[in-house]
Amino acid sequence: MNGIFIIAHAPLASAFRQCVSHVFPDQAVGVAALDVQPNMPPEETLAQARIMLAQLGMPQTLVLTDIFGATPCNVAQKLVDGVSSRLLTGINLPMLLRAVSYRHEPLDALVARALAGATQGVMQVAITAPQNQVQRKHDQDPHEHQQ
Repeated sequence: MNGIFIIAHAPLASAFRQCVSHVFPDQAVGVAALDVQPNMPPEETLAQARIMLAQLGMPQTLVLTDIFGATPCNVAQKLVDGVSSRLLTGINLPMLLRAVSYRHEPLDALVARALAGATQGVMQVAITAPQNQVQRKHDQDPHEHQQ
């Protein structure tokens, strides 16, 4: 089974882990979260991340961060360099829940599932059909212009 390590701006990483515990109470083991504090030097964050990754004790780990180019992502890039891990950035809850659901699969397949969860979880759903919209008085006359 693959580990999942969330590294994000505080308190986002812990909040995502709490969501995993809420949705999949029995799956929270093997999911770690590191909240990157605003004033913590990146070197200290990296040292803490290395300790937490070792404590996960998983042969392979999917590392998820919030924003590409920000400190959590930069730290994670250094963390996964040379270890059997993969890094995805732009975490959202559908991505995380998909990753937790399929973490028993090989790491490459897990990455593909997480990416699919991230993109498929974003959609517009509250569409009001034009025939259901309330017409306003000025909508009835095409020659009447509001100024």
